Formats: sequence, structure tokens, C-alpha cells
Amino acid sequence: MKVIVSVFNNLVTDQRVEKVCKTLGDNGYQVILIGNDWLGAPELSRPYPVIRIALKAKVLRMAYIEFQRKLYHEIRKNADNKTILLANDLETIMPNYLISRKLQIPMVFDSHEIFTEMPTLQGRWVKKIWKAIEKNFVPKMKRMITASDSYADWFAKEYHIKRPTVVRNLPRKIAFDGAADHSPKIILYQGWLNYSRGLDKAILAMQYIPDAELWIAGGGPMEKEFRSLAENTGVSAKVKFLGKLVPDDLRTITPLAAVGISVEENNGMSYYYSLPNKISDYIQSRVPVVVSDFPEMKHIVNTFGVGEILSNHSPKHLAEKLNLVLKKGKAPYLHNLNVAAETLCWENEEAEIIGIFSDAAREILL
Repeated sequence: MKVIVSVFNNLVTDQRVEKVCKTLGDNGYQVILIGNDWLGAPELSRPYPVIRIALKAKVLRMAYIEFQRKLYHEIRKNADNKTILLANDLETIMPNYLISRKLQIPMVFDSHEIFTEMPTLQGRWVKKIWKAIEKNFVPKMKRMITASDSYADWFAKEYHIKRPTVVRNLPRKIAFDGAADHSPKIILYQGWLNYSRGLDKAILAMQYIPDAELWIAGGGPMEKEFRSLAENTGVSAKVKFLGKLVPDDLRTITPLAAVGISVEENNGMSYYYSLPNKISDYIQSRVPVVVSDFPEMKHIVNTFGVGEILSNHSPKHLAEKLNLVLKKGKAPYLHNLNVAAETLCWENEEAEIIGIFSDAAREILL
């Protein structure tokens, strides 16, 4: 049974898609992964065919339009009547749906976020276009996956659909060889450098945190602004920009951290209801966390006792929480981190993936 997986990115740092593809491959499916070369096409080695669609557009909104057309043709070229389609996020839903109808083959839709509720779309005309796509296609999905319980509840309520299957974006288990230390202590941020991630507050908070550095692992459109903020605030010597890292390099760095942050701001329901994968990445590396007071994030911290929850996003308050964790050190959190790491792992999510694709495969075989 063939599964064609499509996503709008260059595939290098998309750990969720990589994990899903590996799970499917390990369970006997023939995987074909389709992405694109937006933001570059670094070398990629996977045990299944990978296709990167070349995009000529230089502006993101035009790249989306170009990708829709080219993705349709690429899927059509590779699909047959023994194929399941897996569309990741709204950028890929339309071509996949059209081909699933044309060939009468099953489709699975994986919504990693609530795309129309992302902060970058709020207050912009383009949100109306994406909302129209979401409103038209999401209710047609027979099999839908999403990344948190809160997302699943939102989609079910918004579109009066069966609650999507929840597959959290958790890391695979890693061997734990003891807590690693670094001097000065490291406050780690993983992820995209964009608005509403709380990174500006974290940089400003470094004014009030002695003997520590903020390491920022990731790239994005606001990197220049964040560098300028660090310089203008006089903390540039304490803020390290590591750039975009491949997952293996990130897994090497993360255990060195004394605390990991996920301090997104509530400028859209997608962030408010999110369970960022970096939280479970920190936990898997036995690093305590400081997180926003959002439902999924605080549920993890309250359930497992692995860190602190912000009451607000002021830099001084963030510094207080970070200083509290830094002062305690990792040792008081270690038992709880071990328990959480055993629970919050991809191995405990795979059964949902296997179940939904087994159901789709039965539809083909009937």
C-alpha cells in the first residue's frame, strides 16, 4: 500500500512529518514524501523517495499558489488506486482532496495547527482566503488528525464535525545518560523566529538574569529585529543565535540547557491551544521548562511538575520564573522529568497513526 505525504516546506526540520513517514514505513507502507525548495533545499537522506517541488515565486503568497498547481500534478503522477493520500496543513488540502475524489482513493488530513488562527494572519485580508479554504474542505474530511486535544475540540465545534484524532507532536524516546551542565547556565529557545513567540520578552528578561545565556536555536523573518533588540538592550553578549539546526544537532545541544522556554503570546487561537513540540523535546532531554499559561502547556507542567508557568509576559516576571528554575537546578525536577519522558514520547502516539491508516487501507481493499 502506497502513502503519498505532502507538506509545504523543504522537509529538513519538519520532525512531525519525518516521524509519521517513519512510522508508516516501519509498518509496511510504501512512502513517497513531497515537499518543496522554499527557503532552500539542503541535502536530505531518507529511506523512501523524496520529491522537492521547485518554486519560482519569490513572495510567499505566490509560492502557495504555484505549489497548489505543481503539487496536484506531482501527486497525480505518483498515485494509483492502491494509494492513501496524507495532506499536512491547509497548504496541501485542496490538491489532495481533488485527486482523492478523482481517483476514488482515501485521504487523511493532518492539521498541525489551526492555520487560520495563526498570529501572522490576524487582521490581514489573506485570512479570508484561507478561512474559505478551511471552511470548504475541512468538513469534507473523513479522516482528520490534529496535534492537541484543544485543537481537536476547536475543529469539532467550529465545523460541527466528528472530533479529529489527536496525535501529539512528541519526540521519540532518547537514552538518558545523566543531566548535563554548562557554565554559564543556558536558557534554550527552539523554533521559528517570528512574532508572538515571546522571544522579545525573553531577550529583555536577560537584563535581570545573572550568570546565564539565552541560546536561540532557529531561524525566521524576525532574526534581524531580535539581534538589534539584544544589542540595543545591552545583552548581546548573553544572547547566542545558533541559526537553523538539523534535528540531530538540536538533540545534542538541548541536554546542555538548564531550562527550556515556550513562552508564546496569545495573538491567535492556534498558539493559545498549541502544544509546541519543543516542550516535549526539552522534557525528553530532562530539561525543566518555563511555559505560557495556555491550556495544553500548563496541563503538562501541572500534571508532571516539570517547571514553571507564567502569569503574564512581562520581562521581569519571565526573569523571576527563569531565575527560580535556575536557582533550583535540574536535580529537584529530575524524577518528574523521567516520568514525563516515559509518557510524552512518539512511541505512545504511533498506535493512532497506524489505526487511522489501517482503516483507510481497508477502504481500498474492500
